[in-house]
Formats: sequence, structure tokens, C-alpha cells
Amino acid sequence: MRTEQLEYIAAVTRLGSLRRAAEELHLSQPALSETVRNLERELGVDLLERKRSGARMSAEGRELLPHIINVLDAVDRLRGAAGEQHRVSRMVRVGTVNAATVPLLIPVVRGFRATHPQTQVEVVGAQQTEIHRALSEGGFDLGLVNHLDGDDMPAGFETTELLRGRPVVCVRPDSPLAASSAVSPADLLDGREPLIAMRSGYVMHRYLHRFLEGRGPSLSYSTDGAEMGKLMVAEGLGVTVLPDFSVIGDPLERCGALTYRPLTDGTTRVLLMLRRRRTDSVPRAAGDLHDAFVRRSAELGGDLAATARAGGDRPGAPSCDHPKSHSFDGSA
Repeated sequence: MRTEQLEYIAAVTRLGSLRRAAEELHLSQPALSETVRNLERELGVDLLERKRSGARMSAEGRELLPHIINVLDAVDRLRGAAGEQHRVSRMVRVGTVNAATVPLLIPVVRGFRATHPQTQVEVVGAQQTEIHRALSEGGFDLGLVNHLDGDDMPAGFETTELLRGRPVVCVRPDSPLAASSAVSPADLLDGREPLIAMRSGYVMHRYLHRFLEGRGPSLSYSTDGAEMGKLMVAEGLGVTVLPDFSVIGDPLERCGALTYRPLTDGTTRVLLMLRRRRTDSVPRAAGDLHDAFVRRSAELGGDLAATARAGGDRPGAPSCDHPKSHSFDGSA
């Protein structure tokens, strides 16, 4: 039995004529008639009553018609689901808190593009809570989020640890804090430089509040994401606290426009997590991109700072003409 046989029966029933059904289906009438007869022989039932005035469902056919319609509806749903799966596979959406953009995200997207040239990757910067909500609702396929070691894991997600690092202070090389071997809460609060903090909703905002024991500097800024924070530091607006894997290998750091120093808190670990919603069905492209992140993490060794200290490979970046400063002239 083939689905087109059922579709032909439905067309004959709807149009009341083998001739009209054949015209609509772009078949010859003998071919359509033979297909229907083959189905009748297989079922052992005369589905149609054939008269000079046309063809109509027999009494036996009318009893079977609801089942035929149910099968055709199920086939339509299957085709629709397959079409949606195909559509989703052509677009993979990644939410990120803009952590480890250069060492992890960019190489993965570049490599994925080479192996999946027809699949579009949409990267969206967002806060943790926004990423979790979009993952739950199907708006994102994957999410890159920071996680403080020891915090509870949110329910409903499959989570893979990609990188493990420490909070560091990101500063310009000419900053007074660059001369410190480790930066304390008092150093950040003494007013020598404004503090650029992540906005409420980011893990690093929560960590900084804890590190400073709820105190705040006299002058500070707040911003969204590590990328904007690093740009503000490079422009001399202040210093910021980020995971080391968001600074190491960054073009601004490799050019000498930024550097970083450890905090006196030597115990806290920041983990970069890859999350996706727990589901039985994962579009192939989203699964492939997930696996690409895991492979890249293995290449980096899971600890970017340790790799750098050991003299291992670090992400490449363009060279800078002025390694100790960074400025924009407003040109595109």
C-alpha cells in the first residue's frame, strides 16, 4: 500500500469522477483507475461504485474513508514536522554571555561554517536568565553561560563544561593595578580607577558583589557583556573583573592594549558551560555545533590560563601598530 493510492481515492471521492481526479492529479484516467483497482484488490473491498455518471464511494468505502483520512492527515503532519526539522537545521541560534569569544566561539563558528555551508549560525548576546528562558522556549538551540563552581545547576538542561578559569582584573598596561601581583577588594575600592561592572543578571556581577562584600566604589560604570567591558577598559574608562578565559587571547590583550591580574581570592573558579534543552529530538546541525564546541574545548585543554602559562598555543589575533594604547577615530 502506498500513500498516493490513498490520496487518489480521496481525490476521486472529493471530485466524484475518475476523469476529473485524473486531470487534477495529472494522470491518465486508465492509470488512475488501475491504481485504485490495485488498492481494492489489496484490501479485498470495492471502494468505488463506478457508473456512467461518475464514481462515488461504495458503502464499504465510506466505512473506511475516516481511516483513509486519518492516514493522510498523519502523513501531512509527518511531512510538516520533517519540513520544520529541515528549516531549523538551516538556522542554529546560540545565546552567549560573551565569554571566551576569541578562543572558543569564533574558531568553532568558523570551522562549523566550513563543514555546514548551508547552515546559518545566529549568535545573540544576552544575560544568563534570558539565555535559559530562550533555551526552554526553543528560541536558542545552544547557550554559552558562566557558572560559579559550587552553584546549583539549573534543571531542565543538558550541561557540558567547556572551560575552567578564575576571575581576574582586566586593566590597561599603564594602570596602577598592573603593577600589582594580585588585586584585593581594597584596591578596587580605593578610587584610583573607576570600576566597570557587569549589569545585574550576569554571574560576574554577582561574583564582584560577593568579592567586595557588598561595598561599592565611589565611581563605577555598568555594562552588558565582556566585550563592551574590555573596550571600555582599553579606552581608559576604568577596570573590570572578568573570567580569565574572556581576556586571554583577546585581540586587545595580544596587542598589548589590555592585560590582567589575579585577584586575592584564589579559590573561586568560573566555569564556561554549554547548555541545551533536554529533549529527545535535536536538529542535526545543532547537534553538530554542540559537538564542535566540545572538541574545541578539548583542544584548549579546558584551562586557558594553564595553557598560556605552559607556553601552549594561544588564539591568534591581528598585530597592533601601537601596542600600549587603543583608540578609535570613528571611521568605519
